[in-house]
Amino acid sequence: MKIEKTVNIFNKRARFEYEILDEYEAGLVLTGTEIKSLRSSKASITESFCQFIDEELYVINMMIDEYKLGTFYNHKTKRERKLLLHNYELQKLKKKLKDVGNTIIPLKLYINDNGKAKLLISLAKGKKLFDKREAIKDRENKVNIQRILKKS
Repeated sequence: MKIEKTVNIFNKRARFEYEILDEYEAGLVLTGTEIKSLRSSKASITESFCQFIDEELYVINMMIDEYKLGTFYNHKTKRERKLLLHNYELQKLKKKLKDVGNTIIPLKLYINDNGKAKLLISLAKGKKLFDKREAIKDRENKVNIQRILKKS
């Protein structure tokens, strides 16, 4: 089992599915076996989202695999994990969530230089089907332009 110094877990579908409006860096409340499993890059945030429960923000559906060397102290793989943000940031997010179509999604899960687990969350608005098609066309056009420039 390899433990890495830098852990970067991305939500690759987020920028395709959503239009990013605002980004925040939030701390996570984790147990001992969760952070050990996270340091060995055994986590996924692709299906997760954030939700307010009793005036506090939680990330829901984030999966952190069980720690192999953990005994009965092991954690549940998909549980609600509290996010640590300043109070003014929470109030700002809560106010903006009332707009139709806005949601809070995680973009990146990482461990910072101090060894703390951080989650980059964003206030986002869902894209329509035609917006997604536009994004695909733009990406294909960029690839074609790069090919043409490389040949010449």
